[in-house]
Amino acid sequence: MGVAELSSPATASTKTASRLHYSSQLSLSSTRLYNNLRRSLRPISRARHFNISCSVNQVQAPVAVPREESKSKSDCYGVFCLTYDLKAEDETKSWKKLVNVAVSGAAGMISNHLLFKLASGEVLGPDQPIALKLLGSERSLQALEGVAMELEDSLFPLLREVKIGIDPYEVFEDAEWALLIGAKPRGPGMERAGLLDINGQIFAEQGKALNAVASRNVKVIVVGNPCNTNALICLKNAPNIPAKNFHALTRLDENRAKCQLALKAGVFYDKVSNMTIWGNHSTTQVPDFLNARINGLPVKEVIKDHKWLEEEFTEKVQKRGGVLIQKWGRSSAASTAVSIVDAMKSLVIPTPEGDWFSTGVYTNGNPYGIAEDLVFSMPCRSKGDGDYELVKDVIFDDYLRKRIAKTEAELLAEKRCVAHLTGEGIAYCDIKEDTMLPGEM
Repeated sequence: MGVAELSSPATASTKTASRLHYSSQLSLSSTRLYNNLRRSLRPISRARHFNISCSVNQVQAPVAVPREESKSKSDCYGVFCLTYDLKAEDETKSWKKLVNVAVSGAAGMISNHLLFKLASGEVLGPDQPIALKLLGSERSLQALEGVAMELEDSLFPLLREVKIGIDPYEVFEDAEWALLIGAKPRGPGMERAGLLDINGQIFAEQGKALNAVASRNVKVIVVGNPCNTNALICLKNAPNIPAKNFHALTRLDENRAKCQLALKAGVFYDKVSNMTIWGNHSTTQVPDFLNARINGLPVKEVIKDHKWLEEEFTEKVQKRGGVLIQKWGRSSAASTAVSIVDAMKSLVIPTPEGDWFSTGVYTNGNPYGIAEDLVFSMPCRSKGDGDYELVKDVIFDDYLRKRIAKTEAELLAEKRCVAHLTGEGIAYCDIKEDTMLPGEM
């Protein structure tokens, strides 16, 4: 088969089996649990760690190794038992080099929507093969097996490798993207300081793992809440990775703000641009209508009801997640997954001329006078190379500065609350009000 044929998804799915690699690495606390898992995941090898590789011949149609011959190799699971000969390198004239994408909380609802978008090529492109490395917990390991089965059955030609595990030092190895979704929700009676400490420990450990084994230029998007402070903890525990590479997800807030402005103005979403979410992913976040535009015009020239902008619009964006939970009885998993896709695309596709996007990034060197050493949502542009720059041509008024100062103060308080996790001494919590979003509960 020629290289031209390989670029066709239909050909790839029927004539070229994806090079798949499945590794389940178990580190279980008791022999009993391990034996139970062995019974539920048969057949598996006797070894605690096993790697099964399936690859594709990119020169001619693949031929499966006969079962008698494969029996001499390790036991395997499902489609990964079909081993093909690989005679060509992964990178061809029509397909790019494999990209490793690690996802924590991979058995959760957000990931259930996200993983299939990643595997389909919707995010990184139709010519970009990927490897998915899925991190879970002991409790979610069987669910991760189910996720792997669904990914098998979907026959994505770009999905060349799937790996599951519960050890971030193994799952994050060589990761070029790390999507950190998994976090503990706040239970009844739990103070925000308690949640900051519990989730902070998770992200401190994941930061250390990324620092030890991930690509030196890995891009990290923290979704698990409180995401701004979790991102700060993560980057502080990964000193060998540029702090600029860490993001806290505020894209869903941006998308919600665009929706509300479009509805009020009677236009479609694509007419709204230059939307910024400033600060924390909490109810102190600041949807910036001063710099946003509708059909290229300042929002305040299109929407004359300035009282609505300052009060109802801001509150709707801040509390949208809570309203959704009341209506549907669950948090916004699907739209969160879409916003992760949007956040990744914003870094790999050049920003349209004159526009920008919102993401929570490290404040050191920012041109807005915001306190340094925080992860703060700000307006950014990208050339599509995975990097970004802060937008300088924004305007401020007293209303906007006052709101930004409030969310800045909250993030400084959160930072003091996790000082023991960032290497800055003894923690001291003085968070004055509970601004947690409903989705964190």
